[in-house]
Amino acid sequence: MKGISCIITAAGKNRRMREDLQNKGMEIKHKLLLEINQEPILTLTVKKALKTISDECVVVLGHFMDDLYPSLEEINDSRLITVENPDVDVELSQTLLNGVLNAKHDYCLCLAGDQPTVTKETMQNLIDQLIKSPEPENTVTILARGETGYLNSARGLGMPFACHSSLLEQYLRGEEDNLNPILRRMVADGVSLYGVQGQNELELININRYKDYLIVLRLLDEKK
Repeated sequence: MKGISCIITAAGKNRRMREDLQNKGMEIKHKLLLEINQEPILTLTVKKALKTISDECVVVLGHFMDDLYPSLEEINDSRLITVENPDVDVELSQTLLNGVLNAKHDYCLCLAGDQPTVTKETMQNLIDQLIKSPEPENTVTILARGETGYLNSARGLGMPFACHSSLLEQYLRGEEDNLNPILRRMVADGVSLYGVQGQNELELININRYKDYLIVLRLLDEKK
């Protein structure tokens, strides 16, 4: 069995959520500290990742790291590792690269800290599909947003995904960009992109704005 490092990015500026809360006259709070079922969003995301077969979970912090540390300190698991971006003013590509460079294993499951609704089953499916693919060192398995199976385009796709660490090192070094343009370059260069079917519609929601948070709360309540 191949070693798996889970990398969770939690280094963003929180700009859109801060704007929304300020406009509503609400307490300014980091989106990753908003609660779902009495637990911070970041805590939930990390706990689900630790339920997969990942050998370690590397959480990359940047902006507002002092606010986020307490939500991680309550997780008692020796596989959890926190690293900090040397420069907090970097794009997602450099946050991911920092995680890869601090990871011990060849295969990486990459998640955003604001994706607590991605199920552990989907996380595991991303890993499993990568490991059993014909060319795991030249393949990216990714949560599908439409078509599944081998894809011709990365349009609209982002985290979560899994791939070999060497691919990430190759395509992230020197880049200051979001993930999707980098995925498009991979596909153009012949990297295989495989869309994995999700478990439900909730998995496709990134909690960027306050309305996203309310949608997640409503849909979770409807599932009870």
